[in-house]
Amino acid sequence: MIYLDNSATTRPHPQVVETMKRAMESYYGNPSSLHQMGVEAETVLKQAREVAASYLGCKPGEVIFTSGGTESNNTAIKGVAFQYQNRGKHIITTQVEHPAVYDVCKQLEGLGFTTTYLPVDRDGRVSLEDVKKAMRPDTILVSVMYVNNELGTIQPVAEIGQWLKQFPKVLFHVDAVQAVGKIPLRLKDSGIDLLSVSAHKFYGPRGVGILYKREGLIIHPLLMGGGQEGGVRSGTENLPAIAGMAKAIRILSELGTGETARLEKLLQQLRQGISAIEGCRINTPASGTAPHIMNISVPGVKAEVLLHALEERGFLVSTKSACSSKANEPSRVLVSAGIDRDCALSSLRISLGRENTEEDIKSFLSALGECVSSLRTQMKVKA
Repeated sequence: MIYLDNSATTRPHPQVVETMKRAMESYYGNPSSLHQMGVEAETVLKQAREVAASYLGCKPGEVIFTSGGTESNNTAIKGVAFQYQNRGKHIITTQVEHPAVYDVCKQLEGLGFTTTYLPVDRDGRVSLEDVKKAMRPDTILVSVMYVNNELGTIQPVAEIGQWLKQFPKVLFHVDAVQAVGKIPLRLKDSGIDLLSVSAHKFYGPRGVGILYKREGLIIHPLLMGGGQEGGVRSGTENLPAIAGMAKAIRILSELGTGETARLEKLLQQLRQGISAIEGCRINTPASGTAPHIMNISVPGVKAEVLLHALEERGFLVSTKSACSSKANEPSRVLVSAGIDRDCALSSLRISLGRENTEEDIKSFLSALGECVSSLRTQMKVKA
């Protein structure tokens, strides 16, 4: 099988698996314990925090370990909302956020908060001007994702972060789950107060992530208990997963920008090939996108039918976000970008990873062409 669903999750790197195994076997002490095993576990935890901080360009104390992107997003948004609700109850986000942001804002609306969901253009991109127009005296938080998980569109977080510096009481959260390891990311002087990361998107383990929290920023904790992670996220740390994530980050650092360039080349090969297939429509913008995501539609053909046809030929892709792919509704992201319902219902996401090759893409394009031709013929016969 050729795996082309790397935006949903990636296969853990063998060195990550080995690091986790070693941590489980040798560092099973509780990092909060005072004896030797506890101290050794705490040392591993400290080293992992330093690795993450070095990669993100922040201080170790600004790294909070969580169970993944969803928890990081919830902690950031609810943490700000509950801590600063006396300042105001207005939140600004976009119509194309991941459910781990969008649905959190919807939940907060039931608790008396108000949310402005900014529109996007045909590329799925929000504008700084719309952020400016949405600002109110009671705004306490702006939350904008770095890379859209369905279209691959890069949002103007750098520009938004710089503009928000003139509003020190308005906090800026960025969901960077699809960005880490794909596009450059440095937190210093970015204007970002909170940033979410998930390890399983860059060949680390599932169930572990990071919330970057700017030094000095106080947010309301969602989990109370032993006061771990600076009191922001209580609970005994998942040391094997955290060590595995740190190893995955080390590997990212070693690869540098070479992998990004390779993925960009594969994505261009994919774009050229799909453009030549009659009946296929490319939804992902031609520029200003991450190098690993391609969203397409075959109007009139159900996405699930095409997905399984490709699977029968040995190719694994996805429909929409993996977190909402079982809902029989058109993608909220694509509809928000002005893509018609029929195309949105027939959309597939192809997402590239380290293990994919030019030969994989060539084989996939051949299979896609065959599947589309066959399914379109079947439609004509039924008609």
